[in-house]
Amino acid sequence: MSSIFVTHCSREKDPALEGSEEKVIPEQLYTSEKLQHFIRFCKSNSYQWAIFSDHYGVVFPDEEIAWYSKPPATVTGEEKVLLLENFISRLSTYAEIHFYHRAEETHALFKGIVAQGRERGLNILELLEETINHNSY
Repeated sequence: MSSIFVTHCSREKDPALEGSEEKVIPEQLYTSEKLQHFIRFCKSNSYQWAIFSDHYGVVFPDEEIAWYSKPPATVTGEEKVLLLENFISRLSTYAEIHFYHRAEETHALFKGIVAQGRERGLNILELLEETINHNSY
């Protein structure tokens, strides 16, 4: 059974990349300690993982993306439809999708897409940040 761990993006990105067209892998772009913790957790357990960006959609570890600023609140209805389709198409091959997030900080956009993904048949399990020991990774 193939599974993947997915978390949402963060606004904290490498400031050295802002304004440049340079593309880097998610691990280099996102500097949030919580997101970096997620990456360390996945890597130390040999889990497949991805970041769900409100700008790019699902981004796998080896895919390069450029710096961006796209607050979830600015996503239009049309963009939300495209993000949902991207989420479903890119993750539909996985038997289990573990959505790692911080319940009190997760924007309604991400919660809504996860809920709609479930409605469309994805097996999405929630993994709350609080359940992971931060000191282990």
